[in-house]
Amino acid sequence: MKKSVLFLLGTSAMLSAQITLTKVANDPISGNTVNYNIPNGGVNNSATGANATFSNGGLTMGAASVTTYSTPTSTEIATFPGSTIKMIDGTTTIYYKASTTKLEITGIVNPQLTLNFSVDNGTYNNYPTTYGPAQNDTAKGTFSSSVANGLFSGTMTAQADAYGTLIIGNQTYSNVLRVKYTQNLNLYASFDVIYANPIGTATNTAYAYYDASHRYALLNSTIGNVSVPLLSINQTVATSLALSETFLATSNIVKKENLIVYPNPAQDFIGFKGNTDNYSKANIYSLDGKLVKTSDVKSGNIQISDLPPASYFIEISGKNAADKKNTKFIKK
Repeated sequence: MKKSVLFLLGTSAMLSAQITLTKVANDPISGNTVNYNIPNGGVNNSATGANATFSNGGLTMGAASVTTYSTPTSTEIATFPGSTIKMIDGTTTIYYKASTTKLEITGIVNPQLTLNFSVDNGTYNNYPTTYGPAQNDTAKGTFSSSVANGLFSGTMTAQADAYGTLIIGNQTYSNVLRVKYTQNLNLYASFDVIYANPIGTATNTAYAYYDASHRYALLNSTIGNVSVPLLSINQTVATSLALSETFLATSNIVKKENLIVYPNPAQDFIGFKGNTDNYSKANIYSLDGKLVKTSDVKSGNIQISDLPPASYFIEISGKNAADKKNTKFIKK
């Protein structure tokens, strides 16, 4: 199945009373493999606003589609400057630059079109992302295809526009955040360096649904269009993906053990409930992704009396960089 030229992946959100998307909980991790399926049936994105119900009970499991994340090669970094991680989904590859406060797109490659954001990276997510406000950014670079090459310039927007309950097949997920991503890019001839006369457009609208238990989206859908009238090009591609587990019977779902912090809220110290034998380091982050404290998991309780009262994320890790656990706690 063809993928949208501007396919947008989702990420999972850490949710609480204040629904928030953060770098610690949501940035993709090199080495991760995400098992998706292409659902049979159209995704219903009509619900909007607070306490919405996203009704997709009619979706059924279709063909498998695996998404992988890895570190770009030196050649790829030279081609797409600043790239720190790449996503491969079928015939689509997306390159990202991850910084302390945001995740940016540096390049998109698929059989229809290559977009290189070398002039101005397009921001995918600013952190933290909360329900309501829109994040707007500009993007600029070059495009190439089998029939044309040139320049592009336009805008990218991300907005968490709804939250509530998501129904997929026979599964129901509560506290789900829906983020809408839009890209509107004008295409120009290579000699039009002042971006005066667009020869076409590349547009994309995507919806991604996140919950607290997954780093990556439970469900996403994308519709993209590339139009270059002078070359008689007008291609629209629609795709959707759902985590494979969303189609399994509840009794067959294997969930990763959650990290439990106690007491929560806490004032002087925090500890852990559950098996932490394979973990050695604990990092505590503010909600904007800033590392504020590091501690040894094996030492037992972690002193937090020196931290200002606020909400924080704590992440524990071990020898395997891809095997991490994180959760949110409140310092009183």
